[in-house]
Amino acid sequence: MPKETGTKLIVQNKKARHDYAIEDHYEAGLVLTGTEVKSLREGRASLAEAFVSIDRRGEMWLEGANIPEYLNGTWNNHAPKRKRKLLLHEREIVKLSRQSEAKGYTIIPISLYFKDGRVKAEIALARGKKEYDKRQALREEQDKREALRVMRYKNMRAR
Repeated sequence: MPKETGTKLIVQNKKARHDYAIEDHYEAGLVLTGTEVKSLREGRASLAEAFVSIDRRGEMWLEGANIPEYLNGTWNNHAPKRKRKLLLHEREIVKLSRQSEAKGYTIIPISLYFKDGRVKAEIALARGKKEYDKRQALREEQDKREALRVMRYKNMRAR
């Protein structure tokens, strides 16, 4: 069987882009069991309640991510919401831990995807948005859509 190449998106955390102002992006490997990978290949996962934590030993963990049990699995299936270890270079973990200790910063997962056959997690250093920031972002998005709609309408009439 030929080796997989390219990237294939599994799941995205859309709510994270709404709730947080994203500063830096990082790509991390993910330590998984066999049935978790099979479940991900079916496209079954959720990052809605997920977050990233760093323990005292300097290891990063993805917590709260839901990867449902593999339906064709045996008694050896995985727990759906278990902690999963993230793989990054030590200097990146130290940098992220220093930055996340700053007031208002947190580390959140943005997406899970396959890259050359391996599961990767895109994580980001983010600052929580205030309610008025969220409303402002929605207003800007609506204004941009409205402007595009008007331009399309003008172009259609010009023909």
